[in-house]
Amino acid sequence: MNVKKPELLYLDHAAATPMDEHVLAAMQPFFQDEFFNPSSPYAPAVQARRAYDDAKHRLAVAIGGKADEVIVTAGATESINLVFAGITGHVVVSAVEHPAVLEAARRHEHTIVPVDAKGSVLSEAVAGAIRPDTVLVSIQLANNELGTIQPLREIATVVKAERQRRAEGGEATPIYLHSDASQGAGQIDIHVARLGVDALTLNAGKMYGPKQVGLLWAASHVTLSPLIVGGGQERGLRSGTENVAGAVGFAVALERASRHAAGEARRLAQLRDTLQRELLAAFPEAVVSGNQKKRLAGHLHISFPGIDAERLVFLLEAKRVLVATGSACAANKNTRSHVLEAIGLSPEAADGSLRITLGRLSNEATSAQALAIIVDMVRFEQQRMKK
Repeated sequence: MNVKKPELLYLDHAAATPMDEHVLAAMQPFFQDEFFNPSSPYAPAVQARRAYDDAKHRLAVAIGGKADEVIVTAGATESINLVFAGITGHVVVSAVEHPAVLEAARRHEHTIVPVDAKGSVLSEAVAGAIRPDTVLVSIQLANNELGTIQPLREIATVVKAERQRRAEGGEATPIYLHSDASQGAGQIDIHVARLGVDALTLNAGKMYGPKQVGLLWAASHVTLSPLIVGGGQERGLRSGTENVAGAVGFAVALERASRHAAGEARRLAQLRDTLQRELLAAFPEAVVSGNQKKRLAGHLHISFPGIDAERLVFLLEAKRVLVATGSACAANKNTRSHVLEAIGLSPEAADGSLRITLGRLSNEATSAQALAIIVDMVRFEQQRMKK
């Protein structure tokens, strides 16, 4: 006899999202019936090529770009590396960027801009870090741990002013603004013109699309160099047989996320605010980190000083509640989060912090169940620490 397992209470949407059923349905034909290589000359392969090109067009439209400016990759990390690979010169990044950005920056002469206590990158700090040889500024759209939304439009104004200064002074060194927008799509605006960016990275796996599929949008004036060479696909910038199913699924995921972004953000903000209010009522000593006026709707970063968050995560998992202590990358390395260090959070609070991220699997009932279990487990740990 099969025994039904208790329902998982999933509160880690920032790490991964389940694939939307509409996305899976759109991808399915390209795994079997329409499996053809889009570079082959016969009619079924030409149809696959049309599907791939159409998916790139739809991806471009969703972010306000052009199809020939979109490169489909194997994820945001590859997209980020592709941007940095074309750079010869100084780069500026923030202290709270994803490790993919920070590690790519370390291969160049670089400046890391600090953030304030809310995790916000100040435009004046970026302006102060730009040098005459700065070629790339890379600032995330929103922080994956805190949910803090960065002032990209202000930073874009700084970069534009520097570009204008160089043009007027006869300086030939270009300067680009790139943003890792892996967190935020489906909750906030990612239109490239409104953001003022020259390049943008997205990750399908963060928006209910397929994992290991990403994109890099780069305006035509941005210089890129290939990481992967071979058959010359993607304008010679990303060789290899095109992932038709992945691109089609990504297009559907991005379209659906963008279409429902405003309503979903309102829904998630209400759930998050209730969780935050109830947790602070139960634990007045708890610390909520991030910019509470400018953060992603589904993000709640809360610390319980004196508690071992890693132990708490395992206790919660035993109760079928899945949360994170920080980004999945940091947790995997068993290190204290560089984001929490950057905002100056005390070690005691940092070590007792949970990242709760809500999404489509969240509703009032599941949030209430998870809340009750989190309160019980934190109290249990507090009592254990007193003994």
